[in-house]
Amino acid sequence: MAHSLMHREAKFCIGQVVRHRIHPFRGVVFDVDPEFANTEEWWQAIPEESRPVKDQPFYHLLAENETSYYHAYVSEQNLLPDETGDPVEHPQVHELFGELDGGQYEIASIQTH
Repeated sequence: MAHSLMHREAKFCIGQVVRHRIHPFRGVVFDVDPEFANTEEWWQAIPEESRPVKDQPFYHLLAENETSYYHAYVSEQNLLPDETGDPVEHPQVHELFGELDGGQYEIASIQTH
């Protein structure tokens, strides 16, 4: 079977705390794209030697580093589980998630009207 036809399961799940394999930031997954779904300009801006392949899951993170909070879009190949057990301090975490338990945030119940 051709690689492009294989269905890939996401390695990380919504609510999981992860860290970047290379860059010094961590975050909590709040959405997953089964394959690259950002702009071509965004992808081309990544240096070619470190540009990830597009046919893998990409994760939307509420991310933090030592100086700021932001949203990050990261390929699966560049993420590792964060095993510190520390909470993510991003201000939006508590809007989307409940308690942190073993590196995994509870998904907050969505209120519908």
